[in-house]
Amino acid sequence: MQAVSKARLQIHFCVLLWGFTAILGKLISLPALPLVWWRMLLVVAALLLVPKVWRTLRAMPARLRWAYAGIGVLVSLHWLTFYAAIKLSNASVGATCIALGPVFLALLEPWIARRRFDPRELLVGVAVVPGVAMVVGGVPHGMRMGILVGTLSALFVALFGSLNKRLADHGDPLTVTCIELGTGTVFLTLLAPLLPHAGAAFVLPGAHDALLLLALSFGCTLLPFALALVALRHMSAFGTQMVTNLEPVYAIVLAMLLLGEQRQLDGWFYAGVAVILAAVFVHPLLTRRQRRPEQPELLGTSESHGVID
Repeated sequence: MQAVSKARLQIHFCVLLWGFTAILGKLISLPALPLVWWRMLLVVAALLLVPKVWRTLRAMPARLRWAYAGIGVLVSLHWLTFYAAIKLSNASVGATCIALGPVFLALLEPWIARRRFDPRELLVGVAVVPGVAMVVGGVPHGMRMGILVGTLSALFVALFGSLNKRLADHGDPLTVTCIELGTGTVFLTLLAPLLPHAGAAFVLPGAHDALLLLALSFGCTLLPFALALVALRHMSAFGTQMVTNLEPVYAIVLAMLLLGEQRQLDGWFYAGVAVILAAVFVHPLLTRRQRRPEQPELLGTSESHGVID
């Protein structure tokens, strides 16, 4: 098998694994806060076992460490709102809201990256409005709060994604991920007493939830990250983005097959999903000439999980 074909299959497999994050989030019985806290803690613990992480962490300037730590707060808020959206609605709705991340990114990145705004990116943002309206109309009234929280999660994706891209060349991806998720773990620990909850904020998961958390942390985060780094050596940035944009599709299909969520949603929801995804796929086509060479994305810091710059 040629290297490019193998790399393409690896990226598709990574995106499929990332698609399971929404499914696992629905299956894990823990509330959103302890779910995210345990996921971050497990990933950070694994990264701290890598000697290279310690070496590059010591060599990194303090100012840069603080910058990544600030981004880590946004990452934790993204994950918290993403899983809260799933708990308030279902996996399909959560995945659809995250598909709005590239749209917010198209609007926010010029401001954060200090580059000229491209009117074509505004068109992409406007194009999703009818899709969002159809999605809202296609879900039961009780799930609409999940859409609102999920949209906020997509906004956090765009914010920390833009900031990470601005600092992409300044740190090793593993080390930066460790800093961001480590800071996110500390931030959620401090935030927990301020949020309403019944009983202890960070409960010890039962055997079933523990197994699912391990699958989420290692099978849907560490494993696809390692495979994606290898695959990126043989794929263009454009080709990789087109594949990673399929993640909401995989998540929704998996939710239909494994959770039977199509019985909770009507045709307007799926029509809206089609409109949103069409806009997401059009965006890289419009901006293809502006793309820089690919950069490995940070490990598991987004449910949209773009693995390129």
